[in-house]
Amino acid sequence: MTKFYKTISDIAGPLMVVEGVEGVGYEEVAEIELTDGSKRRGRVLEVSGDRAVVQIFEESRGLAVDNAKVRFTGKPMELGVSDDMLGRVFDGAGSPKDGLPAPIASKKLNINGSPLNPYSRDFPNDFIQTGISTIDGLNTLVRGQKLPIFSGSGLPHSEVVAQIARQAKVVRVDGKSEGDFAVVFAAMGITFEESEYFINQFRQTGAIERSTLFVNLADDPVIERITLPRLALTAAEYLAYEKGMHVLVILTDLTNYCEALREVSAARKEIPGRRGYPGYLYTDLSTIYERAGRIKGRPGSITQIPVLTMPEDDKTHPIPDLTGYITEGQIMMSRDLYRKGIYPPVDVLPSLSRLKDKGIGEGKTREDHSGILNQLFAAYASGKEAKELAVILGEAALSDVDKKYARFAEAFEDQFIRQGADEDRSILETLTIGWKLLSILPKSELKRLKPEYIEKYMKQII
Repeated sequence: MTKFYKTISDIAGPLMVVEGVEGVGYEEVAEIELTDGSKRRGRVLEVSGDRAVVQIFEESRGLAVDNAKVRFTGKPMELGVSDDMLGRVFDGAGSPKDGLPAPIASKKLNINGSPLNPYSRDFPNDFIQTGISTIDGLNTLVRGQKLPIFSGSGLPHSEVVAQIARQAKVVRVDGKSEGDFAVVFAAMGITFEESEYFINQFRQTGAIERSTLFVNLADDPVIERITLPRLALTAAEYLAYEKGMHVLVILTDLTNYCEALREVSAARKEIPGRRGYPGYLYTDLSTIYERAGRIKGRPGSITQIPVLTMPEDDKTHPIPDLTGYITEGQIMMSRDLYRKGIYPPVDVLPSLSRLKDKGIGEGKTREDHSGILNQLFAAYASGKEAKELAVILGEAALSDVDKKYARFAEAFEDQFIRQGADEDRSILETLTIGWKLLSILPKSELKRLKPEYIEKYMKQII
């Protein structure tokens, strides 16, 4: 039986300092018992000599140095995992939040995961269809990839990720789904209304049957925001690598996670980095993002879509800036498109999927996908320039070709970018819309498409 320590010397916010400890390790779980019999949990953040700093998971209200004792369990924080986690809702501590009993665990896993040998990693591959044209057609999501959504306060990123969670699937060329697909949804620091929205969306559409939700509300303990993404990824690793499922992990909102890190760092009196965030923010974020991927010889995979709201829409802010160094691209939300009433307001030009070429083409989507992707992107950029020129010089100053590009840009936003919140477009439907839009332009302008593709697919839409 491990002993209790009554040598608590200081409590500051979510941190507790315990003196005179022996044999205590980093990330070890601690149990805190109050004189009234209530218990709370924590984890060891730092050990220096015979002093341990413990991070308290629950609120520290009511705790005092003379009314509590601490016991160290000798184990890191673990999550009990099983197939029964699908269809369930949990809180940031891994406890059921849906009023049902906790599922019987088939095993317990360390929430910090095990580092993957880079040699064992398989390259991200295979197309994931989200049903959203701006992602599937132009910034394709690939199985095993991490592709964040950069949004801003007030933009409909919640609706977009809920739509992706409902519609996403790995598809073959013939359009049929392939393999078991699951969604692990992790929400940090969200409001009660947002939480109800997400849970109801999953339940009403039946997507809850293949999903596991972890939810931390804005008034829940801030420390749960730090553990929640690790709990979610542990559940995802079990489903992917042990049960062979294709798992899509959606993490929202990473900005709230980073704010929690900053709060704990300030309580530890650490030297702050950029804008007050801890200097190890990059390293900490990488421990989350790098848990996406595929393992050679195993059928399952983990694909990540982290969501973060850029403070003041500033993409040079430390959170999106560091995220961009770790992940393979980004989907940018546009406030201008949102003001025009366009949903989803995806800003195509600064968006990027660095691995899209691995998930498109013959045998995966369609032979013309790469060419039409490049042609749509180039035509939209030219159309935006033509519209800006018309504002400065007047429409009369535009050439006939420029006018067609301007018309193309408007039609592109209205027909390709704009789609209903319940509209699930197949990749073939997305490509067909692309060809219809390109028919606005003269054939002489379609320089990024092979002539044989123009002949074959233009005939089908006329």
